[in-house]
Amino acid sequence: MKTNFSLLFYLKKPKNYESGSVPIYMRITVNGRRAETTSGRVCDPSGWNNIAGRLKGTKEEVRSFNAYLDNLQAQVYEAHHLLTAEGQEISADSLRSRFLGKEEKSKMLLDVFRDHNKKVAALVGKEYAAGTLERYKTSLKHTQNFLNWKYSVGDIDVKQIDHDFISNYDFYLRSERKCANNSAVKYIKNFKKIVRICLSSGWLDKDPFLNYKAKVKRVDRTFLNQEELQSLADKVLEIDRVSQVRDIFLFSCFTGMAYADVSKLTRTEIVKGPDGEMWIYAKRKKTDTLTHIPLLPSALSILKKYADHPVCVNKNRALPVMSNQKMNAYLKEIAGICGINRSLTFHIARHTFATTVTLSNGVPIESVSKMLGHTNIKTTQHYAKVLDLKVGQDMALLKQKYAKA
Repeated sequence: MKTNFSLLFYLKKPKNYESGSVPIYMRITVNGRRAETTSGRVCDPSGWNNIAGRLKGTKEEVRSFNAYLDNLQAQVYEAHHLLTAEGQEISADSLRSRFLGKEEKSKMLLDVFRDHNKKVAALVGKEYAAGTLERYKTSLKHTQNFLNWKYSVGDIDVKQIDHDFISNYDFYLRSERKCANNSAVKYIKNFKKIVRICLSSGWLDKDPFLNYKAKVKRVDRTFLNQEELQSLADKVLEIDRVSQVRDIFLFSCFTGMAYADVSKLTRTEIVKGPDGEMWIYAKRKKTDTLTHIPLLPSALSILKKYADHPVCVNKNRALPVMSNQKMNAYLKEIAGICGINRSLTFHIARHTFATTVTLSNGVPIESVSKMLGHTNIKTTQHYAKVLDLKVGQDMALLKQKYAKA
């Protein structure tokens, strides 16, 4: 980051000064802010050149005196060079401190970031999901690469983080890393937490995010329509593993459960609900919020199908769920077999539940939000697209009312 740096030697006359020698002070100015220290020398004002900041004359003693001041100036410039090379804060105070050898230990950005990630790692499974830790690890890596790309340094003092830094980081993510808007905003959001730590700890005086604005753009969610869902359910799949993946995906389509929640769902979390029917009572892994989901007949039949599966029996699991990577690989194969012309991933099941299974069949969005385990209905609105078919059905009812009137 650029700094405007200047150095001035001047006479500092004491109060009620009348005559005699006065001390020579050195003033360091960086970006309009000043820091002063004594030069350790005095002189008579009559022999001082205010413009040059040196003694007047060419005598040997004058040249020796001015050479001393030149040496002090060289030391300050060397301090500036070292601070720049180390990627540390360049300020009037930091230059004076480095010059005097009294500098305080700087708080370095990546050190703070690593310490934060270490604490998150210790709380994985308690307060954080493993995926959260991975996102912060990736964010740390992006920050480290950005510092090298933009400033050619391995780390910087947190005091150097300003609006310009944030803007350049945002640009780096979008240009060099080729992140889409929402990915860039999420990485900046992760970085913002580190900035909040610095602010609350007093290591940073001003919030660099004050004038930074970036919004997550709404993304159209992919989901299966009723015909695709039925085609998937009706298809006879000869290979057991492929059929198993299809069934677990369908279970998510009829419950709205994310992969992480289906994979940890236990038999004891399948209970009789207040209506006498079977429900899922479980906590979402991502948010740790309790979710209650009434089981549709299709979901119940899938649970019964795998009740005697060795994985379910030995591990008290509701379903024999394999890794997410394997599930998604099989789902792409299944999509081709069923004639579904889209890249199928497990999370599409959650979107399908929100749209095709619930909203399009008249289930209120408040109920859908609760079953999905959302703490804010706005989150549900990102998942739940009101289908044109549902709009047509609603308007048909309205037409009937007007026809009778």
